[in-house]
Amino acid sequence: MRVANRIVAEILEAIKGIVRPGITTDELNVFAEERLRERKAKSAFKGYRGYPKALCTSVNSQVVHGVPTKTPLKEGDLLSLDFGVYCSGFYGDAAITVPVGLVSKEAMKLKEVAEKALYKGIEKAYQGNRLSDISHAVQSFVEGNGFSVVREFVGHGIGRSLHEEPQIPNYGPPGVGIKLRAGMVLAIEPMINAGGAEVKILQDGWTAVTKDGSLSAHFEHTVAITETGPVILTSLDG
Repeated sequence: MRVANRIVAEILEAIKGIVRPGITTDELNVFAEERLRERKAKSAFKGYRGYPKALCTSVNSQVVHGVPTKTPLKEGDLLSLDFGVYCSGFYGDAAITVPVGLVSKEAMKLKEVAEKALYKGIEKAYQGNRLSDISHAVQSFVEGNGFSVVREFVGHGIGRSLHEEPQIPNYGPPGVGIKLRAGMVLAIEPMINAGGAEVKILQDGWTAVTKDGSLSAHFEHTVAITETGPVILTSLDG
């Protein structure tokens, strides 16, 4: 899993490096697929339940599962990138939100809170804690900063399949759910909105957007629970 997730981290970082006004999300997807071929790895997303691309690109009010298009990105857009890899029998999965050029203060704060919320959740991924300790940490931090947590989509276990049990909501009371133990690997992924929590699915059957048109941000790491604490498999420094 370290190998698959390292590839995710490296390719996401490379994609982030070419995000700029004028580039299309379809071009970002082509770039991602080229990097996969170089590493002799496969996309975890392309073909999954019929999804057509290797990369999910969600812009502004798009929450998750945005399908890459030939529409150029604009200065001030907020872009979420979700990317998964299959390699040597195991899966890796991560997401980041990046500004396109200069973005508004609200967009930057939303991005920063989403990223910090991810780490608040990871801080609870210790052996002996309960699953909802992660969920509660995310929700408390996000709502404490004036934003809302998406409820229709959740984090998940990951390993020999892309989505495994348990599901990991980003909300709920602490001290509930299964007890965490060493050897589990979790994809923890806060999805947060600047406005209300409600979302809807567009006609493409994939793209989820905020019902009120507000901005959304998404961060995800694949995290292994070990006897000495959480290890972020999708961080570049391991």
